[in-house]
Amino acid sequence: MHTPTTTKAVVIVAPGKAAVQEVPLPKLHDGYILVKVRAVGLNPTDWKSIHAPTAPAGARSGCDYAGDVVEVGAGVDGRFGKGDRVAGMVFGGNPKQLDSGAFGEYIVAKQHLQIKIPDNISYEEAATLGVSITTVSSPEPRAPPQGQGLYKKLGLPLPPAQDGRTILIYGGSTATGIYGIQFAKASGLRVVTTASPRNFDFLKALGADAVFDYNSPTCVRDIREYTGNELRLVWDCVGAGEICATALSNSPSGPAPKYAHITKVKREEIEPINARIDGPHFTVGYDALGEPYNRMGVEHTPQADEADHAAMFWELVRKLLEAGDAVRPLRPTVNRGGSGLEGVLGGLEELRAGRVSGGKLVYTL
Repeated sequence: MHTPTTTKAVVIVAPGKAAVQEVPLPKLHDGYILVKVRAVGLNPTDWKSIHAPTAPAGARSGCDYAGDVVEVGAGVDGRFGKGDRVAGMVFGGNPKQLDSGAFGEYIVAKQHLQIKIPDNISYEEAATLGVSITTVSSPEPRAPPQGQGLYKKLGLPLPPAQDGRTILIYGGSTATGIYGIQFAKASGLRVVTTASPRNFDFLKALGADAVFDYNSPTCVRDIREYTGNELRLVWDCVGAGEICATALSNSPSGPAPKYAHITKVKREEIEPINARIDGPHFTVGYDALGEPYNRMGVEHTPQADEADHAAMFWELVRKLLEAGDAVRPLRPTVNRGGSGLEGVLGGLEELRAGRVSGGKLVYTL
């Protein structure tokens, strides 16, 4: 395969504006692979990176992709070779590495956040994995909590397991919520979740034990009754601080309830409701890169073990997907409004407007 010297990519032009541009082929760093992209998946972090006041002009957008390896950088281990079908996460909108980003014909990807796509998974399905899987990932830390969701923040046992506790995943029809339900079940938990009624059957088919209508005025009371005021784990995928805090057990005895989230919730929102809550603990998927980064104008330094944990979890995910029972890919909505990178631009506006649930928008290139 002839590798060109330029590639088309979605590039941030200015805060609030992105466009498809012809740009130089991204530099293949040590420990990275060069990939010909076949499909990309859209996440809220993508449009937020574009519309942030600190949006870095010239940075390439996008995090989730699936494609074929065309070149392997120095230091890449033997898992990847030319021609392999791969999928994973990259850092789109990266002010420290402008040529990073998944929304392009050719991209570079850091090896530890990628996997070979199992034969039973299509490119379109694999393009739904990146951000959601990384946000779910990582086991209980050896250092003070900082990092990823279900396993690092809430301390769930890695699947397969039989834990027996109950967890509320608030926002079950979001992309990360859908994966969260499956992983929590694979770890042996009873899963309570919320969604609109049109998604109830779908989430129950994924393994949710009970689904409640988040628009119902009795939603919190119903969850409290179902869990007998013994709910001690919440993973909030939409930022519903007051609701989640109220659903958690307020019993003065027993373990302190834990609250983790992926959209910022402030302690002062939940403190008056339940001062015993351990949290809220914020998950930042970019920590899994294992190196300092800048996000929304703020410098972050991940814990030293983040990259190793992410690599371990991604390999576990590959095995689970290959087995095809405990964890299945999201159902992709493919090429809504058009294919290719121009389709991506339209899809980002759909996502920003809140018109996506029950899956992930995916575009083929």
